Amino acid sequence: MADDALLVRVDQDLCTGDGLCVQLAPTVFEFDVDGLAYVKDASGALLSEPGARVPVSPRCAKDVIESAEGCPGDCIFVERQDGSVVAGPGAP
Repeated sequence: MADDALLVRVDQDLCTGDGLCVQLAPTVFEFDVDGLAYVKDASGALLSEPGARVPVSPRCAKDVIESAEGCPGDCIFVERQDGSVVAGPGAP
């Protein structure tokens, strides 16, 4: 993974189930049976472990960042490998 690659995670404790992320980036986010959003890996498998992070492909980075910035629950974190936040809670 390149040093500037982005990773994304969802904090389900903060998720409101609004669905903006699922609408904007359906290849990255999906609802589980609990009505909360989770990230999916490259094969499309839902990752339900707390704090699960997945790489963001360059082709959907804009949609993932927009999801984080527009999320009413402030639960989507887009980060660099070093943990610095690019979008979502704590972003500059």
